[in-house]
Amino acid sequence: MQLKGKLALILAAAATFATLAGSAMAASPVFDVDREFYPYYPSLIKWNKSTLDFTPPTVCQGCHEKQYKEWSASVHQLAFQDPVYQGELNKAVKAVGHEISRQCEGCHSPAGVVTGEIKGPGNAGLSEMALAGVSCDICHSVSGVTHWQTPSHEPENGSFILTPGVETKDGPRFVKRGPFKPSEECGGGFHDCAESSLHLQADLCASCHQVYHYDAHFPLEATYLEWKHGPYAQKNVLCQDCHMVDTASFKKTADQFIKPDRKEYRHYFNGANYLLSYLAAGAAKKAGNQEQADLFMKQYQMAVDRLKSAADIEITPSYQKGELKELQVRVKNVRAGHNLPTSLTNVRQMWLEIVAKDEAGKTVLTSGQVGADGSLPADARLFNSDGMGDNFHFAIDPWVVTSFSRHDTIPPRGYKDVYYGVPVLKGMKKLNVEVKLRYRQADQKVAEALLKAVPKDIDLEKIYGLKAVPPLPVVDMALKKASISTRQAAR
Repeated sequence: MQLKGKLALILAAAATFATLAGSAMAASPVFDVDREFYPYYPSLIKWNKSTLDFTPPTVCQGCHEKQYKEWSASVHQLAFQDPVYQGELNKAVKAVGHEISRQCEGCHSPAGVVTGEIKGPGNAGLSEMALAGVSCDICHSVSGVTHWQTPSHEPENGSFILTPGVETKDGPRFVKRGPFKPSEECGGGFHDCAESSLHLQADLCASCHQVYHYDAHFPLEATYLEWKHGPYAQKNVLCQDCHMVDTASFKKTADQFIKPDRKEYRHYFNGANYLLSYLAAGAAKKAGNQEQADLFMKQYQMAVDRLKSAADIEITPSYQKGELKELQVRVKNVRAGHNLPTSLTNVRQMWLEIVAKDEAGKTVLTSGQVGADGSLPADARLFNSDGMGDNFHFAIDPWVVTSFSRHDTIPPRGYKDVYYGVPVLKGMKKLNVEVKLRYRQADQKVAEALLKAVPKDIDLEKIYGLKAVPPLPVVDMALKKASISTRQAAR
């Protein structure tokens, strides 16, 4: 009886512990959201508000003409007005409401969100500051980050702190932060200057280059983590070292793992979004501003050049019993400090196109050719992701995608191999092969749907001269040709 009593007590204690543990687990979700700490949730911006307003970029231009000119043609300047983004935002608001779509607005127009000026998609009636997207006063007002306090305990959805001004005993003062020790004359009496170690870190960029699902906190875009978990982070090559320099400096930094000289940095913020630069150039030209159109086209060319220098291809034949049976195509990420592609990888398209011909020029193998309607064939070898919702069915909209069913991107300095079976080649001595690595920012039909969804105040024909959505431009990132023997040489 004594043994049975002890056993009963042990079982009762175990049951009580299990109940308490279960209750504790139920009360502590994996992604815990502190809505008092993040008042603009699902945007995770924090704003240390003072009596001072944000400073529009044309005010900064007065003393910083060179930096303003560089920024004015950047994708940061276009972040909110981007018609593709506006189409997506409009769809999101209709699908899930403005409270949720605010997650997107927080990084595309931070000032517009925290001031409450932006109440939905569209550009009509907005101030210069709201329309300016990621402007001078946004980056130079960042005083800290809250990456650890986010629901994922990782950078996500604008997890930075804006402090454009402070209250002092002598009255309110603008404070602008930068990476270097300021001179005594810095600010010219208009604002104070402060040295910020954060501006010398990739964490500054991480807040908005980590896009997570608003509720599931799944990383739809994980550019920062791709970098952090790779060789460029280990060698202290940061986002700024590749995206705030010209193409020549970018190549040098990426190839040699060395940081640029201070004089090489520019406010270009250049990446792979050549489509946005191209559209903006068309809008500037239509508005009669050829100088600005030229600046946008410079950014366009820089983006294309970066893509063309980011990857390489190798072709290797495989033989069985002396006969050519297979082609191995190795795609290498040779310069991007993050994965290829990056950003919203379930929307981006990077793929291989291959054409193999016999000695008479007859095609014997093809894959990856773009159709007349802009679609890719089912057998195209894609390097991107497939999204799915919480029902595990295919999804592409960012407010629906809660995980990836397929994630096939190439890490920094890494590679992916693709294999193509070769048909029987009777009487043929050589196979002439051409392989292209191709890239575009979205599937043609996806782009058409987004541009057709722009708010009514954005007239694509009036602003951009677009009467219809044209075929999306495709960039050939790499091209390799090889003449391959159909029989293995004797050893």
